[in-house]
Amino acid sequence: MTTTFALRPFGARPCTLVVCRGCCCGDARKNPGTDHAGQLARLHQASEASAGRFAVRTSDCLGPCGQANVIVVQPSAEGRRRGARAAWIGWALDEDAVEDVIRWADGGGPGIAEPPAALTLQMIPPPSQARRRARR
Repeated sequence: MTTTFALRPFGARPCTLVVCRGCCCGDARKNPGTDHAGQLARLHQASEASAGRFAVRTSDCLGPCGQANVIVVQPSAEGRRRGARAAWIGWALDEDAVEDVIRWADGGGPGIAEPPAALTLQMIPPPSQARRRARR
């Protein structure tokens, strides 16, 4: 796979999608009805077509395995300046979820654009917040 990078001014980091592909996410044995490779290819294709508005990268296990597939939508530098934090999306198993993530990221992501309503129902707490809630 070839990765392309658009040149951006210093400090103009775009919205970034971090796609979990660790032990459970992306595993056809856990979610056999999902085209995991097709999802990742679609995200990369949309990123390339965005002309630098958003980027995609993969990661090993992000933690919430019971909510696979997980995608973290990190805000752009501007979104962060506006106070946004990363949004964790769980159960991103179908094309509708992937298209909602793409649409949100292409619109600017956290702090810039509102997420699609259906996507808000799939938002999960980051693992550190989930652990803190469990201890209470």
